[in-house]
Amino acid sequence: MKTLYKTTKNIGVACLAIALMASISSCKKFLDTQRQGQYTDEDYPYPGGSGPYDQYIFAAYKSLRAYGVHSFGFILSTSVRSDDADIGSSPGDGGANVQTFETFPLSPANGIINGMWVEYYGMIDKCNIVLNQVENNKEIIATDANKLQSQAEARFLRAYAYFNMVRFFGRIPLITKPQSPGQAGVPQSTPAQVYALIESDLQFAAANLPPTWDPRFVGRATSGAANGLLAKVYLTQQKWGAAMAAANLVMTSGQYNLNTPYSEIFKEEGENSKESVFEVQATATAAIPTANGVQYTANQGVRATGDWNLGDGFNVPNTTLDLAYEPNDPRKARTFLYRSTATTTYRTVYGDATATTWQNPIYNHKVYTNPARRASIGNRFGWWMNIRILRYADVVLMYAEAANEVGGTANFTAATNALNSVRARARQGAPAGTLADIVFVDQAQLRQAIRQERRVELAMEHERFFDLVRWGISGTAMAAANRPNFAEFRDVLMPIPIVQIDLSKEPNKLTQNAGY
Repeated sequence: MKTLYKTTKNIGVACLAIALMASISSCKKFLDTQRQGQYTDEDYPYPGGSGPYDQYIFAAYKSLRAYGVHSFGFILSTSVRSDDADIGSSPGDGGANVQTFETFPLSPANGIINGMWVEYYGMIDKCNIVLNQVENNKEIIATDANKLQSQAEARFLRAYAYFNMVRFFGRIPLITKPQSPGQAGVPQSTPAQVYALIESDLQFAAANLPPTWDPRFVGRATSGAANGLLAKVYLTQQKWGAAMAAANLVMTSGQYNLNTPYSEIFKEEGENSKESVFEVQATATAAIPTANGVQYTANQGVRATGDWNLGDGFNVPNTTLDLAYEPNDPRKARTFLYRSTATTTYRTVYGDATATTWQNPIYNHKVYTNPARRASIGNRFGWWMNIRILRYADVVLMYAEAANEVGGTANFTAATNALNSVRARARQGAPAGTLADIVFVDQAQLRQAIRQERRVELAMEHERFFDLVRWGISGTAMAAANRPNFAEFRDVLMPIPIVQIDLSKEPNKLTQNAGY
């Protein structure tokens, strides 16, 4: 069962306890009857626990489920903005604010983008509050181990938030202290300055987080998550040797493997498996169907009527992605959810001949929910589904990419072996000859093979756009996907929200990104 970081907007201890008790009926988990944020040496059962500061830490974790952090805007910015997905839903749904994530360019007045900016900085502020409490709240009795672990969790979450923000917007204000509501006037930092903080935060987190948590705390950040995210940060900056080393620490940790079948990873039953390096935790009960969850799945569920009314229908895999798969690749069936038609005998992957009234012919199969779970909760919209932020296969492919770029016979072999380990898992159950092992010929060919593997292995998982940008091929890829308005010099970043520019103050008034 999943563990949720259950807080309310008020992070006071009493409110935390109420949020916990309201959800305990779903399963015995997460301290059972102990109130969050109040532990003693006796009942906090493992060394180095961060109990004394958990009331603040849980508020930061809760921000991962915020609408502006991991729901609609995140989906549009990372997936619809790529060459692999279309908006979906119904024609014109959402107006220009939504449609321009596919058609380009985005407007600085786009309210979705401003909502993301506000909520990501809200998450960063909650992380800074944790750090401030550890540093300055002398009323909390804590060991040095408590303090280090609390700081490590906060710095991991802050690094994740800043990593997304710098990839979304480029030059952003770098805030490391708690902010007063409405406070403005912090200057923009360069991407290099932002990445320096991200690296420092993740290095600290990797050194001070545990490799695992007690099962009651599943989903909290680990040293593996910190090293895995650090590998991606290094990879984004083309620091190949550092990326290879960080990914290798995850691969040799003994905590993860590729044993979970690809078809199982994205089910409710596949959450927090050995494939999972970091996930956003969500849950639901019949009594609380949405408040302890995240709207991510509801935004993408099948748009139809009756029992097939599973969501808003946004973010659908497109023909460009369809053509990227090798023959018989089983991963395609777990990515594309097809509508039934009057002439097909396919009847969707669930054998339902009634699925003929969908708004779109294809939806994202990786967010399809279990009908039994829908029935037990009395809700069809999947607020209980975790979000896979970092999978082990992603780490293995990052290792392969970095090793190939470092070069040398031994590294080419290591890169090829890592790549083929992902393909071996993917071809399980497929006809003989499917997804044959890649045989090394030269560095350029292996580079293309690794890029291709990332595309299909991680399809619809929010990596594609960032991959295109860091590879320097976004313009070519978007042209091939018939996105003629995409301008690489401009659209690799989103505009700084005009609201934030207007709120900023001289001498540190925010300036707009190029081309907007």
